[in-house]
Amino acid sequence: MKKVILLIEDNLAIRESAAELMTLDGYVVLEAESGEAGLAMIAVKRPDLIICDILMPGMDGYEVYDRVRRDHNDIPFVFATAKAEKRDRQKAMDMGVQDYLIKPFNEEELLECIKACLGC
Repeated sequence: MKKVILLIEDNLAIRESAAELMTLDGYVVLEAESGEAGLAMIAVKRPDLIICDILMPGMDGYEVYDRVRRDHNDIPFVFATAKAEKRDRQKAMDMGVQDYLIKPFNEEELLECIKACLGC
């Protein structure tokens, strides 16, 4: 059975590119352009992994993470962001995210992260 990944990213070009890479590697990808849309998708189709941007209009990635943790604590969660400061990464890791991808990430970084988070 194919693994389902929810990608929450407000930048259309990044979202489409990452979704295509994941799809070509055999994953089912659900795409959301905002935190609110991503949370609504979780209610319809429970993903095996969530990859989420941090800096988004409206609900940011930290808020999405907090909401997911309250209701679905067992879904692995990865931040994919341009926030490259060491303190930003440390904050995310202290929160409990499984990984932290810094944009722009390449295909290998993305797929290795996914495999590690899903235990593949």
